[in-house]
Amino acid sequence: MQTSKTILPNQTIGIIGGGQLGRMMAIAAKYMGYRVVVLDPTPNGPAAQVSDQQLTAAYHDMEAIEALTEASDVVTYEFENVDLKAASYIEQQGKLPQGSYALEVTQNREKEKQLMRKLNLPIPNFQIVKSGEECRQAIQNVSFPAVIKTCRGGYDGKGQLKLPSRNAIPAAIDFAEKHSYCIIEEWIPFEKEISVIFTRSQAGGMEFFPIAENEHKDHILYRSIVPARTSDQVEKQALEAAALIAEEMNIVGTFAIEMFVDGDSIFINEMAPRPHNSGHYTIEACSVSQFSQHIRAICGLPFIPVQLWEHATMVNILGEDIETIQKTIATSSQGFIHLYGKDEAKPKRKMGHITYVGNKITKQLEQLEEAKQ
Repeated sequence: MQTSKTILPNQTIGIIGGGQLGRMMAIAAKYMGYRVVVLDPTPNGPAAQVSDQQLTAAYHDMEAIEALTEASDVVTYEFENVDLKAASYIEQQGKLPQGSYALEVTQNREKEKQLMRKLNLPIPNFQIVKSGEECRQAIQNVSFPAVIKTCRGGYDGKGQLKLPSRNAIPAAIDFAEKHSYCIIEEWIPFEKEISVIFTRSQAGGMEFFPIAENEHKDHILYRSIVPARTSDQVEKQALEAAALIAEEMNIVGTFAIEMFVDGDSIFINEMAPRPHNSGHYTIEACSVSQFSQHIRAICGLPFIPVQLWEHATMVNILGEDIETIQKTIATSSQGFIHLYGKDEAKPKRKMGHITYVGNKITKQLEQLEEAKQ
């Protein structure tokens, strides 16, 4: 059961997850006048620092989930690995407009791929294996290079292994033996990755954000360039595919779909049922951010039409960048710097991001690279 009531400012939004996405959701909600309660096992995390209240408990703690539901007029989440029992409970209380189905699909790579296949959308060939022996048999029919991934969990390159040639078969079997439930995918050669981010209302209306072109380093998003440097044909295919997925899944809120581009062809990669790292540029570069539009969707408010004010480039700040960034803040007026308030700067950990807008993005990025050196 999904709520269709309007949640107005001064009412309370509950957020499951206290990381940077929850933080930016909470900031958007606070700007609009809402109260915010966060559920997260880590005290005083990024989202809790800007919220009214934190429930410090595990995400699957049903007593905490019940307390969050009771304290909130509407509930949302910042990541897809939300406990399905918890999500179903909140949905039954009429306080989870996004529903539990989007979570059920996006936290399981097999279900994602089966849904794409049902919709006749372009995806890599794949096989599901549930043991090392099944992997041994299935991989005989696989073209190399390929990749094996866990069907559940995994992000920023974690939970997957590239298989460049048949020499990697023993490693793939070991991977499947260790993780049990895996997907083997054909490796798709591609020129670039893009992400389509949109927000869909409870009534089915949609607003798309400009498509982002993503560059990765060590499997972690390095920067997003907006608008993506793609053909009109690619943009048309990407938006049509996203609309088809949104309708089939009855999406509510902000949703992201990563796609590979090869020439004028696209392949659907993965989905995220919440705001996305590649959409952070919307805070400064658009008429409404992905976070504000998400809050409007779950609260039943009308959308703000999306406009891109200026071209933008968003660069992630990792743990190893913090010292440089601190010096940059003190000396440079370039870029909008967001730091997430995390307590420890670890290598490869996302600590913040910088967004550059305007016509001198290339020069600004060159200055950033010089500063890093």
